Amino acid sequence: MAGRDAGDLDDDYGKAGFGNRLGFGRRPALVIVDVVMAYLDPASPLYAGVEDELTSNERLLAAARQAHVPVVFTNVEYTPGGIDGGHFYRKVEALRVFDRGGPLGAFPPSLQPLDNEVVITKQYPSAFFGTSLASSLTAWGRDCVIVTGYTTSGCVRATALDALQYGFLPVVVRDACGDRDTRVQEANLFDLGAKYADVVREQEVLDYFRSL
Repeated sequence: MAGRDAGDLDDDYGKAGFGNRLGFGRRPALVIVDVVMAYLDPASPLYAGVEDELTSNERLLAAARQAHVPVVFTNVEYTPGGIDGGHFYRKVEALRVFDRGGPLGAFPPSLQPLDNEVVITKQYPSAFFGTSLASSLTAWGRDCVIVTGYTTSGCVRATALDALQYGFLPVVVRDACGDRDTRVQEANLFDLGAKYADVVREQEVLDYFRSL
C-alpha cells in the first residue's frame, strides 16, 4: 500500500474527526517532565541534542512563576540495580544512568526547582503512574496540565495521555519537548495532537500565562 504525504494525512485525519481543540482551561499547572542532564550531556547514552528545548523550558518556567502558575518538576530515580524499575528498567538498558546518586539524574543549572515547587520522582514513563501528581493537581483545583520535557515519544507522551485520562486538559508545548530523532518527534506530536492533547507553540502558552 502506497504511503500518504503529510497533506493527505492531515486531510484524512481531519475528515475522520481527529484533532479537535480542547483549549487551555482556567487553572493550569506546568509539568516539566524529566529535563535532566541525562538528555543534555553528550557523554550520556540518553543524550538527545535538545538544548533548544531547554531554552524554551526556561522561558516557560519564568512565565509560569510570574503568573503564579504552579510548577511541577519530574525526575527519574532507581534503587541501584533497578529493583523498583521492573520490566521497564530491563527493557531500556540506558535507564541505569538514573540509579540513585548518579549525576545524570540532576536538573540542569538553568532549570532548578524552588523550595516551594513540587518534584515528582518516578520510575516509569508517566508522571502520574504511582505518584501523587493527580491528587496534588486536584487539591490545587487545577483543570489543565501544560506538559514539556523529554522525551516526546516516552515520558512526555505518557504523561499527556494520563493527564487526559485523569480528567485534566492536556497541552503539549512543541518547542519545549524534545526527542533524539526528528522523525520520532514529529510522529508522536502528530499522534498526540490528533487523539490526546492540544499541541501548541511556546508563544501561545506565554501569551496564555500573561493573560491569567
